[in-house]
Amino acid sequence: MSRKKPFLIRRLKKAVAPILERHDLKVVPSTRLVDFYLYEYESYEQYRDVQTFYNKQKIKNVWADEKTLRLIGEKLAARKPGEKLKGLCHGSRNGFEQSCFIKAFGFDVIGTDISDTATQFDNSVQWDFHDRNEEWVAAFDFVYTNSHDQSWNPRQAFATWLDQLKDDGLLVIEHTNSHGPSEASQMDPFGVRPTVFPYVMCEWFGHSISIEVLKTRKENVDLDAWLFFIAKTPLARMALDTANA
Repeated sequence: MSRKKPFLIRRLKKAVAPILERHDLKVVPSTRLVDFYLYEYESYEQYRDVQTFYNKQKIKNVWADEKTLRLIGEKLAARKPGEKLKGLCHGSRNGFEQSCFIKAFGFDVIGTDISDTATQFDNSVQWDFHDRNEEWVAAFDFVYTNSHDQSWNPRQAFATWLDQLKDDGLLVIEHTNSHGPSEASQMDPFGVRPTVFPYVMCEWFGHSISIEVLKTRKENVDLDAWLFFIAKTPLARMALDTANA
């Protein structure tokens, strides 16, 4: 796109806006009109490089908040009283999530990130969360992430994460309106409305999963958070085999 085209579009929107407002209408990005959006990269290498670049740009930023993580941890701990739960946090950047679970609950948790910066933080490993790791299959009591919007292939990512759970484990997804289509971009390629997310999961995995939803309010940003606790059902293995095919 030439430099002139964005300028002309802005001028056109500015000229048309007053006319539309008189009819209670306005111009909005097309991503605000859809329930689901997935940005397409030119190659996997581009995806990896983009994610690594933004990871380093935001290395000190923390999206997760202690209040929400404690709420999740309490729910997880209540399912297996007295047990030291084993967990995996995907896309954990600077390790805040696993650190919180470890300090607050004594869980045994590691985090992953696609960037090589992962090696700079305790209990973190460099790993693309889409990829299968044989040592992690059926190994965890829970898998947590708020970075699913950084997936280039969300169905594959969710299938991988479900596969990492023990039979009675939980996949915990922290989702906000910032994970929606209107916020999707080259940096955060996957966007889905919170109210649509469970339907997408059921479309992909059918009766092989069950979903419980808990809504809360984040303490570090002015946003509601939908916490999706996703469990595998007896049909899970069949569905996951199909998704990974």
